[in-house]
Amino acid sequence: MKHIRVIALMMMGLSVSACASVDTATRNAPLETQTHQQMATAPLDVNIVGYNIVAPDSLRVSEANMYYPLGDVVWREDAPGNRLRQIEAIFKTAFERGTEQVKGSVPVVAQIEIKRFHALTEKARYTIGGVHSLKFIMTLTDPSTGAVVAPARLIEADLEAYGGAKAIYHENHGITQKVRITEHLAKVFHKELTDPTRPEPEKTAAIQN
Repeated sequence: MKHIRVIALMMMGLSVSACASVDTATRNAPLETQTHQQMATAPLDVNIVGYNIVAPDSLRVSEANMYYPLGDVVWREDAPGNRLRQIEAIFKTAFERGTEQVKGSVPVVAQIEIKRFHALTEKARYTIGGVHSLKFIMTLTDPSTGAVVAPARLIEADLEAYGGAKAIYHENHGITQKVRITEHLAKVFHKELTDPTRPEPEKTAAIQN
């Protein structure tokens, strides 16, 4: 029994020693390693010199007039047509507006892939309202080499969607779904390219009811 206790104590000592070794290694990591870890979350001082926005043809478009239709893209405020090109146009306007004052020292090209664009159907718009569900992936690349400067990140930019009397009120004042979504995305782009650690932009309309 005495031998068993001695062996147990030795095993415990080895475990503590191993933990201490791991902790010491982390604390004594090279400065460049620590800096790399910090850069993963720190905002870059970027200068947007180009962009590419795409809504892949693989996205499913729904034209069903349901409260919550299945699909990746729900958009009704433009005339019937290619919904993917329509939402690309909205993203492009928002991106250009949101990056007008992004004039840092690191030139980058923004690669943006739209993953989800859910505005409201007619049924939801004039009854219960809901959420504009907006998701996209953004990658920043070097304009000369194409090398990744900031890795791909999935950005969720949901916005409250007005319904019923509130929606009608805002429409009568020129605040359509397109206006609100474009302005909101512009704020999201500006935040993500200047200080992604800040809270999300306020999800409010230009005119309050």
